[in-house]
Parts: sequence; structure tokens; C-alpha cells
Amino acid sequence: MLTTILLGALIGLVLAFTGAGGGVLSIPLLVLVLHRPMAEAAPVGLLAVGLAAAFGAVIGLRQGIVRYRAALLIGLMGMLAAPLGVWLAHRLPATPLLLSMAALLAWLGWRAWRDSTSSPGGEAPNLARVPCQVIAPGQPLQWTAPCARALAATGLQSGLLSGLVGVGGGFVIVPALQRHTDLDLRSVQATSLAVIALVSVSGVGAAMGHGAVSMALALPFAGGAVLALLIGQRWASRLSAIWMKRIFAALCALTAMLMLARVVGWL
Repeated sequence: MLTTILLGALIGLVLAFTGAGGGVLSIPLLVLVLHRPMAEAAPVGLLAVGLAAAFGAVIGLRQGIVRYRAALLIGLMGMLAAPLGVWLAHRLPATPLLLSMAALLAWLGWRAWRDSTSSPGGEAPNLARVPCQVIAPGQPLQWTAPCARALAATGLQSGLLSGLVGVGGGFVIVPALQRHTDLDLRSVQATSLAVIALVSVSGVGAAMGHGAVSMALALPFAGGAVLALLIGQRWASRLSAIWMKRIFAALCALTAMLMLARVVGWL
């Protein structure tokens, strides 16, 4: 029980500091540390990440930094795609899914490390190519057809991955919002948490329909994640974004290697 809570707390901290990444790390941790099968770990991880993200999104709404209309569009499209991912997950063998997760983790780690070596503020978006823009700080996004298409496509991608491998999709949503909008980082992260919460509802619901959610595992794991996220958000603004990206990159690389070791029978 204590190990489950601590693992959930680690996921909550990752969500608090990045607005993403919690789901993609939760499944490998459940598989490698608690020795749960992929089909059981995916919905449990998604439930924990979804609950933690919901609490984070509520805080963001109270602070006025969640772009709720964008979150609703991305989230609704993700909810439509998530059941397809769940359907595929129950028909694909475990080994290809584990290999896919390892490859995904390795790519995310490389990207996080690359971003940490760039300028502290990151690469500013090219406003001439950004489809979703705000006129002034605090104003709503200016909705256009290219903006709606970009956000809808982001939702479909995050939803499919959510159902397939039990991730919240934040690692898709955060870069997409940074690429397609001119929102500041705090607003991007808070909006990502709102989308993760919405998409998780569909993925967890579909998994429950297949009887794949172990509540005895999910409740302590989710409890640790929620508590750590609430604590972590108080400290997130005080920590260096560069070091958080590097720590996340190291975690991704280590977890990817452990998953490959499990596939080849070394664990």
C-alpha cells in the first residue's frame, strides 16, 4: 500500500511541475515496480492521472489561466477517440505495447533534454504561423478555422493514446498548445491539465466497461497522485524549468531501459 501511494505521489509531482508526463510514467512504474500486467496498469494509471489533473485544473480555473473553450474542444475530441484506443489495447499483444511505451519514453526523454539545453524561455512561437492567438493578455483566444482544426487534431491524438496505453496525453497537448497558440507556459500547463481530466473520463469509462480497473490498486495510487500534485503546485513556480526537464528526461530514459529489460526477460 505504501509503495503504491509513493508511486502515485511521484506521478502527481511530475504533473504539477510539467502539466504533462504523469500518465506516460505511471504505467511503466505500475508494471515494473508493482508487477501489474499492462492491461491492468493502463486504466489505473489513467484514473490516477485524471483525478490529479482535475484538481489541478480546478486550481487553474480559480486563477483564471485555463483556456476552457480550447480545453473543451480538445477534451471532447479526445473523449471520442479514447474508446477506440481501449478497443485496440484489448486486441494487441502485450509485448508490442511495452516496446511502444519504451520507444515513446526514450523519445520524450530526448526531447525534454534537448529543450533543457535551449534558451531558458524556450523557442518563441512564430506568430505568423500560430493559428490560435490572443489580442491582449487575459483575453480569449481568437477562434478561426485553422485554430479549431489544430486543436481538434490534438484532441484526437491525445485521446487515442489515452485509451491505447493509458496516458493522459499531456505530452501531446503541451507541445501542441505551445506550437499552435501564443499562450504563456502557466496557461498552457493549466489548460493541459483540464484536457487530461476530460479525456481520462472517457478512457477510464471504457476500461470499466471491460472490467479492467482494479479499485484496490487505483484508489491509493490516485490518492498519492492528487496529494502530491496539490503540494507540488505550491512549489512549481520556484523551481528551475531547466532542471525539471532534465530530471524528467532522466526518469524517462531510466524507465525506458527498464521496460526493454523486462521485454527481453532480464527483469
